[in-house]
Amino acid sequence: MLTDLLQAGHEGADVRIEEKNSAMQDLLAGYGGACFRHANLGGSIQALSSRTKVLEGADLVIYAGDPMASSRFQQDRDALSGVEEGDEGLLDQARVNGGIGGLMHTLRQGASIVPLAHDMKSVCPDARVISLGDPVARTTDMFARLGFESYGLARSCLRGPTGLEGICRKLDMKMEDVRAVWAGLPGFSFLTSLQDLSGHSLMSEVYALASDGVLGRLIQRWYRLYDAVAIGRVTDHAEYMPAQDDFKPEERPEMGESVEKRKDRILNMNLVREHGLEDPDGMTAQLLLLTRTPPQRPIQLGLALLRGEDLNVPDVTRKNAGILALSRDAEISAPLILKQGKAVPSPVQLPGALLDLMGDIAWAHSLASQAALGDRAALRECVETDPALDGLDRLYVQDVVQAMIRMHSDILGDLFEDPDDDGDME
Repeated sequence: MLTDLLQAGHEGADVRIEEKNSAMQDLLAGYGGACFRHANLGGSIQALSSRTKVLEGADLVIYAGDPMASSRFQQDRDALSGVEEGDEGLLDQARVNGGIGGLMHTLRQGASIVPLAHDMKSVCPDARVISLGDPVARTTDMFARLGFESYGLARSCLRGPTGLEGICRKLDMKMEDVRAVWAGLPGFSFLTSLQDLSGHSLMSEVYALASDGVLGRLIQRWYRLYDAVAIGRVTDHAEYMPAQDDFKPEERPEMGESVEKRKDRILNMNLVREHGLEDPDGMTAQLLLLTRTPPQRPIQLGLALLRGEDLNVPDVTRKNAGILALSRDAEISAPLILKQGKAVPSPVQLPGALLDLMGDIAWAHSLASQAALGDRAALRECVETDPALDGLDRLYVQDVVQAMIRMHSDILGDLFEDPDDDGDME
């Protein structure tokens, strides 16, 4: 949201934010107003509790919802743990975006997205959607299935030890001195090109890093299996793959900002609101905020689409439409080149064995999003075919999933209940 306000202030957009907390409404409006006044480009900012008023006449809707993500993840993790000492049960499936945990996450997202889409059809039926909500491949697909032109922005591959930043550091180079291309699925991307500014390819050096294990055991193994180098957080990639002996999902994964970071952000936003961006205290607070904003720019993307502008974005989630050798309906993540607001076709080549795996993962994404919209047959098929569940007793997993759906019945209701299942998870 902060990134959106910063970008909107530089573009003169009219922004409305759904926020139930009255104190946060004042903070967001005051901070956003300071950004807009400093840019002097027009536009407005409102934070409202009424969803209908927020959505009315909207051209672009940015979805960043995640119903009680951290607490619900912990419920899933507790349910998947073993019942006896030393028995880990299905803890390997306590994941955020893939496997059983990711499926439950997707179903809960559906419970949030369906009523939102219903309201959008009433007051802004032609709005475009950009989803930031995890699992991004699945939330983006849900909006598409509900009739909206949708895009997604997953966690960036730019930062971190196995992102572009870390790879460049291993090559003793700076990110601004290279040109990179990566593609795949959201949270499951692979580097396809890395060149210096003269056009010289650096991929042989990258392959050497992967082969020698300099980028870690998981990237080394995947390079040997698929002849491709993963980019981004390896924990994201591993979530969509079968259990691996040397990888365990994070016990407390990062979901949004910590309490401490939230306090710091609110403090600095208040300073900007009170002092403005012309005052040294306000400018210092803004600089601190800017150092912590993620690289995704949803409003920049949305305005380029709406206004017919040129823009290059390194990775955007959207329908495949021939970019990769996968189903045209697959939600892929790849560079997006806009010319006058229209996507320029830019096919990307990946090794065949990797594409086979991606096709299976993409199909699991599709089934999970259909399940989240109430398709029971898709829910069952997702459990039967998801590659993240390879090696497990899938009949038992069906029972586990039904039991976990009952556990979240306060959110999911009885939409996904199996009428023939009256058992409990042991």
